[in-house]
Amino acid sequence: MNAKDLREKSADELRDELANLKKESFNLRFQQATGQLENTSGIKAARRSAARVKTILNQKAAEAAE
Repeated sequence: MNAKDLREKSADELRDELANLKKESFNLRFQQATGQLENTSGIKAARRSAARVKTILNQKAAEAAE
């Protein structure tokens, strides 16, 4: 998901998206630990997506504070 799409979402939707990404990240790490993970690039993608959502949330909070 790109930043443009994320900026169009509300803060509540972004928090839901962040929770989903954290669950996905946990599941991928669990699969890696048990040797079931085939596509290791998914871990990196999930982490980056979560960071992107956090950045947008922080930007929205800064805008609201002004």
